[in-house]
Amino acid sequence: MSASLKPFNTFGIQAKASQIVIAETIQQLKEAWSETVAKNIPALILGEGSNILFLEDYSGTVIINRISGIEVTEQDDAWYLHVGAGENWHRLVEYTLQQGMPGLENLALIPGCAGSSPIQNIGAYGVELKSVCHYVDCVDLLSGEMHRLTNSQCQFGYRDSIFKHAYQDHYAIVAVGLRLAKVWQPVLTYGDLTGLEAEKVTPLEVFNAVCHMRSTKLPDPRINGNAGSFFKNPVVAAEQAEALLATFATLPHYPQADGSVKLAAGWLIDRCQLKGYQVGGAGVHQQQALVLVNVNNASSQDIVDLAHHVRQCVGKKFNVWLEPEVRFIGAKGEVSAVETIA
Repeated sequence: MSASLKPFNTFGIQAKASQIVIAETIQQLKEAWSETVAKNIPALILGEGSNILFLEDYSGTVIINRISGIEVTEQDDAWYLHVGAGENWHRLVEYTLQQGMPGLENLALIPGCAGSSPIQNIGAYGVELKSVCHYVDCVDLLSGEMHRLTNSQCQFGYRDSIFKHAYQDHYAIVAVGLRLAKVWQPVLTYGDLTGLEAEKVTPLEVFNAVCHMRSTKLPDPRINGNAGSFFKNPVVAAEQAEALLATFATLPHYPQADGSVKLAAGWLIDRCQLKGYQVGGAGVHQQQALVLVNVNNASSQDIVDLAHHVRQCVGKKFNVWLEPEVRFIGAKGEVSAVETIA
């Protein structure tokens, strides 16, 4: 028996799993995982499938994490939120603003669940999850023990965390703790936000500007399947950035605290004139080159071949080699995305 994964991945890829289980409690999640492992078949835990590409049918059980609930504790300096891993991220952002608790507005319209947000250390328009994450609760599926990791223990990096490494294989995130400071500081360093006045702007105005930017530049996965930004913005040494800027003066670049420089992957792809380029049913989005879309019943191989072509074009023109932000899932679990498209 097999079940379709098409409703559970925003790319809309036609893949199947041996079984799909919806888990609404920690106990259901643990039981589903234990039963699967006892049969000696793979188990994969998913939120909304907004950052994955199924390369083929999955030969095990996919467990959909739908643990819900939002609890708020107010203190003098901040609001503290305990959020179930299965809560939709954008609805959480809307909820906090409706309750007068700003701080997440730059992260509006990022697809996926709250429980997925620490894995990637999601970020947009100058804000990353790590700036508001207080803790992450996860369960060790082998022992059944609960672990609470503090912000520093999560080892957040650019689109990276401990949940992609030491805590990847048999741990499941069940809740995320957020701290939203009562002294609100707008972050207006990217895109249309730079035109807003820091002294006058409200959290809702920032939220609306972010929603406008994302909805006008990014495709709706319900219409054209996609996983948001397909590639990470590359981070290069200062010397390489200087050399690139000497030739490409308009290259957007963002100096990092460690002296390295983050570049805009979408700009690099655009300068290779790849907007609208297609391989099979997969294409580079017309408005935002960083997004690969399922234009017409794309296969996973179409998307892999397109990603390979984009990486080669950017690498040959700029000597900058892009890495996927999207996680690649093979028949038995996650595989190296870089090696797959190299």
